[in-house]
Amino acid sequence: MDQRLTQVIWFLLLVSCGPQPPRVAEAPTEEHPAAAIVRKYQPVRLTADLKRLTDRERAMLPLLIRAAQQMDSIFWLQSWGPPDSLLAAHAHDTSLLQALRINYGPYDRLDGNRPFLERVPPKPAGANFYPAGLTAEAFEAANLPDKRSPYTRLIRGANGQLQTQPYHQAYAPYQQTAARLLRMAASLAETDDLKTYLLERAKALETDQYQTSDRAWLDMKQNRLDIIIGPIETYEDRFLGLKAAHEAYVLIKDLEWSRRLTRYNALLPALQRDLPTDPKYKAESPGTDSDLGAYDVIYYAGDCNAGSKTIAVNLPNDEQLQLEKGTRRLQLKNAMRAKYDHIMLPITQELIAADQRNHLSFDAFFANTMFHEVAHGLGIKHTVNGRGTVKEALRETASPIEEAKADILGLYMVTKLHERGELRGFSLLDHYITFAASIFRSVRFGATSAHGVANMLCFNYFLDQGALVRDPDTGTYRIDFETMKKTVAILSDKILRLQGEGDYAAAKAWIDSQGKISPQLQADLDRLNRRQIPVDVVFEQGIGVLGLNP
Repeated sequence: MDQRLTQVIWFLLLVSCGPQPPRVAEAPTEEHPAAAIVRKYQPVRLTADLKRLTDRERAMLPLLIRAAQQMDSIFWLQSWGPPDSLLAAHAHDTSLLQALRINYGPYDRLDGNRPFLERVPPKPAGANFYPAGLTAEAFEAANLPDKRSPYTRLIRGANGQLQTQPYHQAYAPYQQTAARLLRMAASLAETDDLKTYLLERAKALETDQYQTSDRAWLDMKQNRLDIIIGPIETYEDRFLGLKAAHEAYVLIKDLEWSRRLTRYNALLPALQRDLPTDPKYKAESPGTDSDLGAYDVIYYAGDCNAGSKTIAVNLPNDEQLQLEKGTRRLQLKNAMRAKYDHIMLPITQELIAADQRNHLSFDAFFANTMFHEVAHGLGIKHTVNGRGTVKEALRETASPIEEAKADILGLYMVTKLHERGELRGFSLLDHYITFAASIFRSVRFGATSAHGVANMLCFNYFLDQGALVRDPDTGTYRIDFETMKKTVAILSDKILRLQGEGDYAAAKAWIDSQGKISPQLQADLDRLNRRQIPVDVVFEQGIGVLGLNP
């Protein structure tokens, strides 16, 4: 046996005794109301064809999955706290235990973070990234140079004074274990760029310096295996939108599907120039080293696994790297297919006009999702009036506004590419109908989801403009094709201007007035619930599910 493989096996035996996500024995009992929460999720077995992998690649997978599990442990601490006592106290109730695990705590992420345990206080907007009771004014007044870093949490010291704590100290046991596992995986890597990335990411987890590893990840485009791991998105911080939460994806690239997507990279500069807005709101040039790829995801952990599941990613979030090199856009094909089959198809049968239902298409869903991610790289990253980055200027509204931008610019790009003959095989109406069905899917995620709020902004705008029309007799919706084309361009301009100006007041007012579900829409969504159409998916996943030996 290869010496490095032998070392890996011994290390896995040792690390299995180290920090792991808590496991509590389950036992059947009388049903808790949390059973209704569990029924919102369709179980999906997360697998992939591993026959195409080499022996070394298969040996790497358990290492990468165990590294990802460390992100699970950290995200529990960020979203709720140490989970052991919470889970142990409810180990007798299978449904309740599952609801706790799905939500990483006793808050229903698909119902505005409503507590589903008695005597549990409301979830803090800042989760566990900030001390209890901290106000925005106190935060701004604190003289702490790294307080805005995505990789620090704020705590109170022994003297009660506010201070920062770097992630690599706050979560040291888990980040260090993940780093050791990534180094072990790197010893088995068959290409230099994958090895370099894994080693740099391990170093980043120990130092909170992520830019070098992000660069290495951007350069890694041909490897079959991939892992996204660490503190990445700031959705969990609904207080100031600053702090990144830990998550991980373990991925296998679909080389054939990915090759089909490469030609779209060259179109990005032209798409940026053609955006329907004032030139100053599209003056930045997107990086041209972007990458589009299709992947099967075989493990989710942490933030991306909490509540609604991510089906595509666009990273890194570092604005400097985005302008310099671009981003990588990863479409998670098997997860996307699961949501299409189990959720979008039955939603369409209930809420889309009968004569337009045949326009629902998985290929259109895949393309819409892909161009949503591409659209994150378009527009502008820095305000035109000296208010800093768009993210800084828009604060906690930045994430839903950015997601709304990606929704609409993605649809605008699809429209333009169809006009140029770049998208063949299905009609533009396929994209519009599939987009509408996906809105109904996403708005069910609730007000705590940036994607759900973004979809409500778009839905209400389309409804107001007559691009989307509800039939009161059938309770179904149809697209007005010509109005939709015009409205997509108008709304694109509105969002790009809002971001370019960094207009926080306008962003907040728009979300407060239009980022909510109306009583009529709620009544329509209730029909989906009565039909027991799932809201999202929950994964059966892991080393055993894949049939791998640890």
